Amino acid sequence: MSIDINNFCEKYKLYQEDAIQKVQLQHRFQLAKAFEIKEGMRVLEIGCGQGDMTVVLADQVGASGHVTAIDVASGEYGAPLTLSQAHEKIKNTKLGERISFHLETDFLTFPVEEHYDCVVFAHSSWYFHSPEMLSSYFEKVRMISSKLLFAEWDVHYTKISQRGHFCAVTLLALHSALTENDGNIQHVFSRQEIIKLLEVAGFTIQKEDVVASSYLQDGQWEIDYASEVYREFSTDSTQFHTLATSLYHMMNESVKDSLDTFVVVAM
Repeated sequence: MSIDINNFCEKYKLYQEDAIQKVQLQHRFQLAKAFEIKEGMRVLEIGCGQGDMTVVLADQVGASGHVTAIDVASGEYGAPLTLSQAHEKIKNTKLGERISFHLETDFLTFPVEEHYDCVVFAHSSWYFHSPEMLSSYFEKVRMISSKLLFAEWDVHYTKISQRGHFCAVTLLALHSALTENDGNIQHVFSRQEIIKLLEVAGFTIQKEDVVASSYLQDGQWEIDYASEVYREFSTDSTQFHTLATSLYHMMNESVKDSLDTFVVVAM
């Protein structure tokens, strides 16, 4: 799949002046290639956020396909645009008629009235608070679709330049384990954990892949956020403060490349 991002943005009148979003789109198109999204597919996306993956899926399924995109977050969540604002911009393009957005929607109670060709989880699993919760999602997916397409950051980094992102992720996961917060890292799942949960839910792994994504801005963003969160450990005299401090120093001594992304296709 060779995609000219500028042509995509011009075609749909989206993100034309947004250099950051164009970089993010490049990654989502790489994921769509690994997922082997086809024209005419009916896709359910879980954890759509502001729609970064959604617009790419909608482009790839074409006018004969459809994307149902759901998220538990409210329309007021997100920055610099809220989810509602981002979705409204998308709905006002040619892609809008191919997409149905559903916010404040728990998949476990979402009424499913059709069989989907595939269900997509793209960088959404770390929002889950526990393996049990994610497992329950996989079990329901098994009942409504024959294919699950999964992508997440790969904690098994291969470049030392990605260590900072790994440390940031670990620090943020530690913070979520000790405090209640609405951060986007609640539980860090490795590829091995995801495969085990999928197999327990009755899926068979058809494909595994790694998509290079060190060029993305997410590593920098997570490191910046983890640096802010670290201050909350400063008054903690337990071993958690010592661990957080070690992670903080390693994080800030590293280059800020993003982790790569692992992809799993299960049927």
